[in-house]
Amino acid sequence: MPIVAQSTETTDWVSRFADEVIEESERRAPGKPVVVASGLSPSGPIHLGNLREVMTPHLVADEIRRRGHEVRHLISWDDYDRYRKVPNGVPGTDASWAEHIGRPLTSVPAPAGSPYPNWAEHFKAAMVDALAEMGVAFDGISQTEQYTSGVYREQVLHAMKHRGDIDAILDQYRTKKAPAKKQGQKPVDEAELEAAEGSGAAAEDDGTGSAGYFPYKPYCGGCGKDLTTVTAYDDDTTELAYTCAECAFSETVRLSEFNRGKLVWKVDWPMRWAYEGVVFEPSGVDHSSPGSSFQVGGQIVGSIFGGKQPIGPMYAFVGISGMAKMSSSKGGVPTPGDALKIMEPQLLRWLYARRRPNQSFKIAFDQEIQRLYDEWDKLEGKVADGSALPADAAAHARAVGTAAGELPRTPRPMAYRTLASVADITAGAEDQTLRILGELDPAAPITSLDEVRPRLDRAEAWINTQVPADQRTVVRDEADAELLKSLDDQGRASLRLLLDGLDAHWSLDGLTHLVYGVPKVQAGFSADATPKELPAEIKVAQRTFFALLYHLLVGRDTGPRLPTLLLAVGQERVRKLLGE
Repeated sequence: MPIVAQSTETTDWVSRFADEVIEESERRAPGKPVVVASGLSPSGPIHLGNLREVMTPHLVADEIRRRGHEVRHLISWDDYDRYRKVPNGVPGTDASWAEHIGRPLTSVPAPAGSPYPNWAEHFKAAMVDALAEMGVAFDGISQTEQYTSGVYREQVLHAMKHRGDIDAILDQYRTKKAPAKKQGQKPVDEAELEAAEGSGAAAEDDGTGSAGYFPYKPYCGGCGKDLTTVTAYDDDTTELAYTCAECAFSETVRLSEFNRGKLVWKVDWPMRWAYEGVVFEPSGVDHSSPGSSFQVGGQIVGSIFGGKQPIGPMYAFVGISGMAKMSSSKGGVPTPGDALKIMEPQLLRWLYARRRPNQSFKIAFDQEIQRLYDEWDKLEGKVADGSALPADAAAHARAVGTAAGELPRTPRPMAYRTLASVADITAGAEDQTLRILGELDPAAPITSLDEVRPRLDRAEAWINTQVPADQRTVVRDEADAELLKSLDDQGRASLRLLLDGLDAHWSLDGLTHLVYGVPKVQAGFSADATPKELPAEIKVAQRTFFALLYHLLVGRDTGPRLPTLLLAVGQERVRKLLGE
């Protein structure tokens, strides 16, 4: 297929946002690159819900690039946030990691055995690798580097000078009743809570102490934690005094020279909007509540920092088949890397591209993945023959490639469910896998497994990691003599019809026609008869016949699709197990 570099039709949500962002960018900063942004906190595994924070602006940015505009997609790594708690289920951690609570994420050791220098880099690395595989181009910004190098010094001093104005804005919400907790995804960055679990002085520590309000939080020079309280600040000299509730350390520093601290989140976020000139940034549904970071930030960015709030949607949560919602503070939630082990990047991109940001959806790690792949393959066919609806074609184009070109794809994308069944039956034996797949289409047999990779590898990984052992397929070693002996005349006749037709029908399509046709022929109909031409009892007869074959082949009522199973077992062994 040709390189995907052209703009897609303006029929989907991505194109509509691109229109708005280009117009807004020209209004705010004519002639300059369009700036879109995402924010991620590497406080633990960065999960598939967090990925929506990246994919929404990525898709919009990519559409803008397709139209020939220069665009920057910033990902702010909130790695200077406080370490809030030890996530559950993270390998290589134990209760001892709790001693680091309150320190910057970049000052916390990486989980045991990690090759990375600290906690933040460990969890960033997996996300960076996944984004590269998905074709997501971005400019990464480490907030640790920004703050500790003094990049934001002017903004920090400005916020401190105007702390009274910031305090007045925040005060509008302090007396309001906290909104009821909504069902949905937590803020991606988790930094909303960075101060709330600090010294425990308030439900949300926004910098207010006995000495007044200060929008800046130092990390302690003694213990390195943020359990500090600013006790005094001089605007003229920038001298700042603080004490630490953890270790009782105290000191006075010149904020004009001091880089070991950061603005509190509700001030930090709008400061960055203004500093980077962000035009488009989505946010989680929790940011829509009164007093949320996004709402408060919209006031602070203009009145304090002279900037404008980005445009962008509130996005709904992303679930996993069989699960409720995900939180990166809990262990065991699937990450983009986990998803890419069992599905190709194109499918994962498509799941985010085809749904508007305010629509929730689920990513399948169970049997549903087979149906999703069927749907994807059907869409591929419609795009190829020109029958796809414009919005569906646009989502497909965004899935298979970016403005830079197409993502690597499987040369011969056989049905995922077929590949999974073969991987299940062969337990990954490549010679057997090649034999079976080579027999699926005798007219154009595959000659190398590379033709069906990487989809084959994804299907095999799904079988090995997501399908319970008791649901795996184990072909019988010997025929079930007792079951064969118990068959009535009709049962034996059905097996005879099947066995007699194996030679002439030994292909995926041929065996499909054969196994569905046996009950039809036994009932006096043609094997080619359509469902409309058949009585309802034929479906019952087919189910009974299929169950018999499964029992004789794998000792269960169900299993992989019978045509695939028969090919996998091989004709000689099928004849043996069916009593010939």
